[in-house]
Amino acid sequence: MFSIAAVTATAIMTVLTMRGTYESLYSARESYYQTSRFPDVWASLERAPESVKRQLQQIEGVSAVDTRITFASTLDLENRTSPAIGRFYSASPPDEMLGALHLRSGRWVKDSDRDKVIVSEKFALANQFANGDTLRAIINGRLRHLEIIATAISPEHSYAVPQGSLFPDDEQYGVLWMSPKAMGAAYNMEGAFNEVALTISSRVDIRFVQSEIDRILKPYGGLGSYTRKTQMSNLFLESELNSNKQTGTIIPGIFLAVVAFLLNIVLRRLISTQRQEIAVLKAFGYTNMDVGLFYLKFALSAVMAGALVGMVSGVWLGGLMIDVYRDYFDFPDLTYHLSPSLLVFAVTVSAIAAVVGALGGVRGAIRLPPAEAMRPQSPARFTKGLLEHFSFFKRLPSAARMVVRNIERRPLKTIFSALGVAFSVAILVIGLFLFDGMDYMMDLQFNVAQREDLTVAFNRPLPERIRYDLGRIEGVNRIEFNRMVPVRITKGALKREMAITGRKVGDELNRIVHSDGTIIPLPLHGLVVSQILADQLHIKRGDLVQVEILEGERRNESVPIVGIVDDFLGMNAYMHIESLNDLVRGPRLVTGANLSVMGDNQDEVAKTLSTIPMVASVSSPRRGFELFEKQMSEGLMVGMFFLIGFSSIISVAVIYNGARISLSERGRELASLRVLGFSKKEVSVLLFSEQAVITLCSIPIGWYIGKVLAGRPFPRWPLKAIDSPM
Repeated sequence: MFSIAAVTATAIMTVLTMRGTYESLYSARESYYQTSRFPDVWASLERAPESVKRQLQQIEGVSAVDTRITFASTLDLENRTSPAIGRFYSASPPDEMLGALHLRSGRWVKDSDRDKVIVSEKFALANQFANGDTLRAIINGRLRHLEIIATAISPEHSYAVPQGSLFPDDEQYGVLWMSPKAMGAAYNMEGAFNEVALTISSRVDIRFVQSEIDRILKPYGGLGSYTRKTQMSNLFLESELNSNKQTGTIIPGIFLAVVAFLLNIVLRRLISTQRQEIAVLKAFGYTNMDVGLFYLKFALSAVMAGALVGMVSGVWLGGLMIDVYRDYFDFPDLTYHLSPSLLVFAVTVSAIAAVVGALGGVRGAIRLPPAEAMRPQSPARFTKGLLEHFSFFKRLPSAARMVVRNIERRPLKTIFSALGVAFSVAILVIGLFLFDGMDYMMDLQFNVAQREDLTVAFNRPLPERIRYDLGRIEGVNRIEFNRMVPVRITKGALKREMAITGRKVGDELNRIVHSDGTIIPLPLHGLVVSQILADQLHIKRGDLVQVEILEGERRNESVPIVGIVDDFLGMNAYMHIESLNDLVRGPRLVTGANLSVMGDNQDEVAKTLSTIPMVASVSSPRRGFELFEKQMSEGLMVGMFFLIGFSSIISVAVIYNGARISLSERGRELASLRVLGFSKKEVSVLLFSEQAVITLCSIPIGWYIGKVLAGRPFPRWPLKAIDSPM
């Protein structure tokens, strides 16, 4: 009964920890979104005058509009060997700003504040910045010294990650806000904007609003609108919420199924050994209801004791989980809250599992007539099992034949015992798969696909002669250019806004790699797309899709799909850079470059690149890989502790109860063997061999269950998976 209580405690603990964390994160997010007026729709564009804002406000269903200026820039930090990346936003007045900032310290920026900024709190803490400190930024090719006047958090950057990364890098990626007047002057955007955020009424079809936004912004280089569902920070948060919700449902379900199974076999055996006591109770006037309730309370006592332990440990672990999430997600008020409804739900489901498990045994106690119960239980009648008909069975040692007969004569008990242990193996397989799968995915991405030392993004499309400027930097060994063009890909009624990446055949620093490690050669003509995009647009190899260019002449062309690659990170589309230039027309331009650097000159080269006026940002894929390894190393031991703990609780409970019940059932048989001269060791072998066989048979079953569950479609990380090609 103690082992049953331990399994129940684990189930309750998991529910309260994971589902409680889910509810706490969800309520904190919804409260923050509501108080900050979190936008419903965003749109990026090249440049539009502020007068367009009035047209957007007149769209049916639009409640509020906030126009902005936003650019990425390089930050030169004194305490860092390599440059950081800053994402700058213009800060509208607090009463007009959608996704309003929550100031942690300092004051709001004024129109007269030319070189003053508000910085994201975690970036300031990671670099030990205080209000009044100065940081250097390359803004539109000019070095600016910016004074920090405040720190803040933003709902649009609750999970702040640099482009192309999975994890926050607070040391080298920050979000900064300046006054609209200062931003406009810095980027030649006076009286204009290049991003807009909107809130809409719930009564209006959001697709209609998006189409109107796209129509209005099309003449101004609109790159397509996108919604909360695909906003980067919210996308990561939603993914984490779903993970907690599923974990808090599946794992407790497995544990409670084991509880029901254990209670069933324990109570059945308990009632069979207490036949005479039951008969005496009924003879003295106790009703069937009295007897049945006694055994039902017996089962509930173990489950409720486990539930009590699970409540205490679940609330404690839930608080620790929230502490961990504070390192990743920025909310003004993030605390663990245990809702009464969740507590009632967890206890009720546990009680139901106890009742279901005890039902078979209780039914037997109720149906047992007193006169029949006074007699000893009739010995079980067995016939030859299936294996006994084979010749090899006769060649087994006598002890082995006894073990096989006992297992074969109780098939249901054997099957359910094996399934119980198999579930413990499956939990280990699924958990370890997540670690191994992430490790494999990151190794493939950063050691096979992305092999460059530095990734450079330009602040505007440039002619390829920029090669000579980059090539003169000491330490640069190889340069491979690329061009990213925002497009809208349409197949029938389905469409998706994204970016096509143009590369050259033979590029070695950044390659197209299939999930099995196969390197996909870039064709001279046609489009290669990610499997996730192919699934969303229902396209296959050989299909023609409509590609609308969202820059320049905004041409619309039919392009064949010549390849589909099952990659991991995001949603991508690739073309040969010359074919992409032909599609866009106009001059041959590039938007970025991948660099290979000799020796240990990476930091020096990155610093030099950050001073070039046309360079918008410099990043290192190796830095992303190091962040991943750091996160994995921090979470691996904790994850392994829980996985092994969960697995051990199930397996120990099932095997221990199986051994105890087997001993109870075969007590006379084993005693007879001792009388006949069998040693304690020989008798113990008979008892434990049965459990060993069941365990050995359950291991491959657990492997298979774990493989099936782990083999479900692996979630692609949402890099570049937002509707906006920005």
